[in-house]
Amino acid sequence: MPVPVPAATIRRAAPGDAAGLVELARTVAAEPGAWLLTDATWRSAADERRYLLAVRSSPDAAVFVAEAAGGELVGRLSVARDQHPSSPHVADLGVMVAASHRRQGVGCALMDAAACWAREVGISKLELHVFPHNLAAIALYERLGYEHEGLRRAHYVRAGELVDVVVMALLLGGSASAG
Repeated sequence: MPVPVPAATIRRAAPGDAAGLVELARTVAAEPGAWLLTDATWRSAADERRYLLAVRSSPDAAVFVAEAAGGELVGRLSVARDQHPSSPHVADLGVMVAASHRRQGVGCALMDAAACWAREVGISKLELHVFPHNLAAIALYERLGYEHEGLRRAHYVRAGELVDVVVMALLLGGSASAG
């Protein structure tokens, strides 16, 4: 069910959202802040559509979007259960919000949608990676109860350089079950 926030409506992504999500990713990736792992290249709309179709049929993953009043996609959150047999209670998430809609509750609403989904499917821990320089995102995650679990040095390659990421996680409660 779509959840309205002042700046957008949060809902599950549909295959028809593919082109809008590709445009959002390209726009955010091209910002000078280097907020995403990828640079301005992103998968094609056709590849994104295939991905969204696969996710919609999976009980172990979800993609949520934030849709502004005019239909523009201004946020995205992907969440997927860890596939290791010892950690089916853990899910990893990634989130992006268009610069025009930051600090308006969109990121918080997307994160809330992920937590609700996680509880529904028996996930008790959400984990994310964030660049150490993304202080606004870190502050948001801390306000939502995420805790710092560590720093992964030289963990990813972005624009040809090794970059660090902060690992943060939120324990949702519940028992450790095999999803």
